[in-house]
Amino acid sequence: MFTFFCTSFCCPGISCCAIFRKNDDIHLHMCPFGNFSCVRLELQRDGFCQNPFFECLVAEIPEELKSKEGFTVVGYALYFYTYSTWKGRSLYLEDLYVMPEFRGNGIGKGLLCKVAEVFKQCVRLQLSVLNWNTPSRDFYAAKGGQDLTVSEGWHFVRFDGQNLDNLANDAPKI
Repeated sequence: MFTFFCTSFCCPGISCCAIFRKNDDIHLHMCPFGNFSCVRLELQRDGFCQNPFFECLVAEIPEELKSKEGFTVVGYALYFYTYSTWKGRSLYLEDLYVMPEFRGNGIGKGLLCKVAEVFKQCVRLQLSVLNWNTPSRDFYAAKGGQDLTVSEGWHFVRFDGQNLDNLANDAPKI
């Protein structure tokens, strides 16, 4: 029913807009608290370049099964490499998304499994899930994902905006 193709955004035949189109559902999923048009420009800049910051797997369905809006790209997994000094090569899954009308058909599972297959040389795959997103938490747990919040006591920490600028400004001069 669907096919997958792996791409960084510099590959021909795929566009940023095909994956990150601005319909209400993806807008809410990708950017619930901010300006999506700014994010889209950053995605375009950071993905369509010589050394992309991320890669993407896309789920595409045949034209005859397209969405009610006319889309054939119905899901994606966006990921990037990271490294653990304790474990080695790792992969971080930033987004796993399937259009609501196509959920429950194995597309999300297929994308997750393809990410694992394509990057077998990594020792682990990590991701974050919002606390309120019980369906996603249950989905990952059913596939063997471990919630490290309780078991290992990890806290997810972020620096952004002025706090990130302050850190950079406090960097020692070399």
